[in-house]
This record gives sequence, C-alpha cells and structure tokens, in this order.
Amino acid sequence: MKYYVIALFLTAVIAASVLVLVGCSKSADGDNGASGSYTQISMQDAMEMMERDDGHIVVDVRRHDEFDAGHIPGAVCIPNETITEEAPEALPDKDQIILIYCRSGRRSKEASQKLCDMGYTNVYEFGGIIDWTGDVVTEDAAENVADTEDTADTEDTADTAKTERETLLVIDSGNAVMRARFEDNASADALAEKLKDGAVTLELRDYGGFEKVGPLPFELPTSDERITTEPGDVILYQGNQLTVYYAENTWSFTRLAKIEGATAEDILHALSGESVTVTLYLEEVNK
Repeated sequence: MKYYVIALFLTAVIAASVLVLVGCSKSADGDNGASGSYTQISMQDAMEMMERDDGHIVVDVRRHDEFDAGHIPGAVCIPNETITEEAPEALPDKDQIILIYCRSGRRSKEASQKLCDMGYTNVYEFGGIIDWTGDVVTEDAAENVADTEDTADTEDTADTAKTERETLLVIDSGNAVMRARFEDNASADALAEKLKDGAVTLELRDYGGFEKVGPLPFELPTSDERITTEPGDVILYQGNQLTVYYAENTWSFTRLAKIEGATAEDILHALSGESVTVTLYLEEVNK
C-alpha cells in the first residue's frame, strides 16, 4: 500500500511539471504562448513582415559604431545596454510591431525580453545581421546619397561618393568587441577567405601568463618568422591555433592581425577568465 501511494504522488508531480512546461512554451504558429514573452522568427519571416504596411519598426540593438558600419535599411539603433527600466523614446507605442536584431542573436534576445518585461506586446526577434541576406546600408552611404541629390555636377558627385573600404577581423567575446587589422601575408588572406563563409566560434584558454590560445576548426598556411609579440597581436601557431597575446613572448610565429592600441588590461578585460568563448567574423569599415 505504501508503494502504491508513493507511485501516485510521483505521477501527480510529473503531470504538473509537464503542464508547467507546456504552459510556458511558444506555439509553433508564432503566437506567444505566455504573456510577457517575445516571438522568435526566421530571417525570411522578418523580411516578409518588413514588406507589410502595418506600422512596424525595425530595431538594431547593437552599438552605434556597429550600426553605422552597416545596418538593415530603415532600422533604428537602440543599443541593448541602453534598454533598462524605462521605455525607449523611439518606442512610445507598446502595442506596435517591433522587429529586433543584433549581430549574432544574443543581444537581440536579451533586448526583446527586456521590452516584454516593460509591457511591449508585439516583439519579434529574428537573429543577427551576420545571417542577413537582404540589403545593408551604412550611415556614410546615406550621407553620400543626400550629397548626390544636392549636387548638380554628377561627375564630381560620383567621385565624392566613392569610399575606400577596409576589412577588419572582429573578435567578439560577449564581454567586449575587439577589431584587428589583417597583416599582409598569405596566412591572413586565407583566414579572411575562411571567414567570408561565415562567423567562427572557438574557445580560448589562458596559457603561460601571456596569451589566450585556442584551436581553429581549419588549417591555415604558415609563414613563420621569429618575432617578439606585443599586446594585441593575433598569432597563428602550428597552422591551426589562434592566439591573442596580452604580453611579450619570443618565438617563431605567423602574425595574422593586430588589435591596434590595445593594452594588456584591454585584452584581459575582453578575454577574462581561464577560458572564454569568442566569435570571429569580418567587418567592412571606411579607411
């Protein structure tokens, strides 16, 4: 009899747990399954929603410098870190359809939930611009278009609108974003080509009190030479190890890139802890 009562009790507990889980989940057709939650949608769904004349707003929750380097046409910039306890001025209508994205999808999820917690009712999160296949505009491009409309001489305007661009290596730890200029060698070129296929995530571990090092998911050609590292050096070791130095070390390496102006403190702040997960990707900026 005792075992029978215990079995009934456990069955009731499991059933209650299942009901709680079901009640908190989101339905497959995109409706919010619980109040105070946002809806996650695909890039394709977001594109289709942007084509509708329904008063929606597209929100980029990256930093302003990231936004200026390239954003979805028509988006407004409301950095995630500025969304605190008060409703953003750019979002006065809490029932407006809000489409939110960031770089990779982490910050957009955080921002979406914060807005829902404030009482916004139509929040849709669709990931990161690194997966966006539509048009991307820059603030400089927008300014050039405005200049073009105001200039009578079309040849002079065309020359003015041309802007030389540079590709940077971005190292995003979630705690900080660092940008590095590629070296002029075959190894750096090969890394850039790999990253054109998409962002790469790897785990860096502290080693020797002077570097953060982790395995790449691919091999790169080496062009080693004996060098003494400085804080901010991004180094290739043995063809498949990426290292970010925050102190000096002398060895035969291949320098891939340089985080200019970075101090040891900057690197350690960005890559804090014995182990840190980082994402590598490319970013185009004006020279």
